[in-house]
Amino acid sequence: MAEARSAVSEPRVDRLEEGRNAKEDFLLGLRAHVIRRFFRIRNSIKNGMWPTNLWNLVFVVAALSIILITDWSFAQPIISWLHWLEACLHIPADWPLLVRSFLSSFVAGFIFFIVLLYIRRYTLRILLSYRGWMYEQPKTQSPSTILWGLLVKLVSGSHPSLYGCQQSLPRQPVPPLKETLKKLIHSLKPLYGEKSEMIEDLKKESKEFQRTLGPKLQRILHLKSWWSQNYVTDFWEKYVYLMGRTPLPVNSNYYIMDQSFFNPCKDQVTRTANVLYQVMLVKQKIDREQLEPLLIRNTIPVCMGSYDRAFSTTRVPGLEIDDLVQYKSSESKHIIVNRKGIMYKLEMFDSGRKLMSVEDLQKQLHWIMNDAEKHQASHSDTEKSLPALTGIDRTEWATLRLKHFNTGVNADSLSCVERALFHCVLGDEVNEDFSSRAKYLLVADGKSIWFDKSFTVLSSRDGRFGVNCEHSFADAPIMGHILEHNLTHEAVHGLFAGPIDLSQCDLDSLHDTKNNSGSLIAKPERLIWDVSDSLSHSVNLAHKTMLQAMNDIDLRVEGYFNYGKGFMKTCKVSPDAYIQLALQITYFKNAGKHCLTYESSMTRLYLMGRTETVRSLTLEAAEFVKAYFDKTVPASEKIKLLRKASEVHARMYKDCMNGMGIDRHLFALYVVSKGLDYVRFHCLPCMSLAKDLIM
Repeated sequence: MAEARSAVSEPRVDRLEEGRNAKEDFLLGLRAHVIRRFFRIRNSIKNGMWPTNLWNLVFVVAALSIILITDWSFAQPIISWLHWLEACLHIPADWPLLVRSFLSSFVAGFIFFIVLLYIRRYTLRILLSYRGWMYEQPKTQSPSTILWGLLVKLVSGSHPSLYGCQQSLPRQPVPPLKETLKKLIHSLKPLYGEKSEMIEDLKKESKEFQRTLGPKLQRILHLKSWWSQNYVTDFWEKYVYLMGRTPLPVNSNYYIMDQSFFNPCKDQVTRTANVLYQVMLVKQKIDREQLEPLLIRNTIPVCMGSYDRAFSTTRVPGLEIDDLVQYKSSESKHIIVNRKGIMYKLEMFDSGRKLMSVEDLQKQLHWIMNDAEKHQASHSDTEKSLPALTGIDRTEWATLRLKHFNTGVNADSLSCVERALFHCVLGDEVNEDFSSRAKYLLVADGKSIWFDKSFTVLSSRDGRFGVNCEHSFADAPIMGHILEHNLTHEAVHGLFAGPIDLSQCDLDSLHDTKNNSGSLIAKPERLIWDVSDSLSHSVNLAHKTMLQAMNDIDLRVEGYFNYGKGFMKTCKVSPDAYIQLALQITYFKNAGKHCLTYESSMTRLYLMGRTETVRSLTLEAAEFVKAYFDKTVPASEKIKLLRKASEVHARMYKDCMNGMGIDRHLFALYVVSKGLDYVRFHCLPCMSLAKDLIM
């Protein structure tokens, strides 16, 4: 029935561009498809051959052919083997020597190439499993670590593509069960005391767990680590993110701020157009895999598996679990621009399938701003507040989505919103200090950010920008790396284009003329919504919920400029450990007690690794904090305790990077136990998970 009603109502058909016909559309579409397929096939072949390359095969075939033709005496064993291979292939003896030599050399070279490929790939995987380098300072590395680095360089291929190193990355190991439980109890000693009754009870429970259920769960995780890319990541994404029912803003989504002080342009449209263009350039590099993998110390690659999910991805709400959906490139060539609550579909490519220039993007954004002013009165406040629905409880949003956005014009507009490459909000605010800028990027006005989208670019009237990111598809370093390209280009090279002279630009005729590349640009499409009384009531409640959440936020961001990591390093203290100990001092000073502290470390040295928990509160940190406030302790002793606590923290951080943390292991044990329906399983993993959630 819904389809019938849509058929008899006014259909939404895009205007055909003047001068275009079906044949031209077909040829352009075919050309774009062939180009996409070419890049995909080329990249898949290149990734499949890494760390070798095609020149290895060419060199071997050429060398064997020369040996056969010249018939050198010192190469008789090789020549005999090649003649045997020629007989096995049944190559006619009356064929020319050159042809016979090439065929047998090609087959032999291809076999050698495949063997070499797998030898190098698995050798590199074994080499990358070595972690001793991380525990040594770069300037004082042992001879064995230097030799290891040279071997990695020798075995590795040159200039891998974005995903070229993926097959050579080691799998994340499952830590020993006994060590995990031992570390867990040790991490709780600063809270309860080393010989408290709680610690003694935990030790008894640990022994009981290791004697009964623990080994079985551990074996299941070992089996999973053999056949899955990562034994914990899929659990983490599903049960921590997608199955979470709490609202995304504040609880899950995070923000990334612009440069602290540098602002290359105070014109909002100019800066935004340059940012959008630069982000799209990075997107094209990701699609073509021209972005090289990140290397630690210019040697050790990290996993790049989440980069392709940054664009055209939406977290779709579900009644029990959300679904992370990534749309095809052919379905997603536009972004959504929100100006004063009115959403526009903005195509990022012209009629020739080329990325629009910065100048064209500026004109498009100016047109959107002018059009939004004209239609302010025709759009109700409720319609302008629709994105607030993405900021409420996930089950409630899923129910409303099924009820109000499943058919008709709302389904069309929602599909356009969710299939977008990303979103952009042209805000009308000016936030001078760090705190107000951070809060704006976190929640905006409570009704502008579509929190389900992978990321949203938010620009202010003074030209500053930032992003709000959904968390399930990837962690912050991925988005930070993507934005770093833009920030670096602006700082080093400046903007791609400056402000345009609107007096020389007729925005009304913008979409009836060709751009500099000779192609037409599509007119931005204003999205229309059918807001019933029932939906209006739900939207108003959602907006009130968002306003309440905004009022509950107590966020303060300060810049500290007296000294930085340079000074900390001169003190021979890890800057990260220094900051973590400062946080422990501050909390103890205000609360009068310690708390279990969460710091995140990456595990991207392993295939599809994400994060691990660093429990920053250690016995050494607690001892230093206690001495810090004790005036009877001399300064030299405090410095000694500071360095000791710092060394312990730095080693623990490296252990977590190397897959030897405890929280992800305990979490995976908990998930497996629940999956096997061990309802009586109530000991250590459950307690650890609960404490992490409290933090």
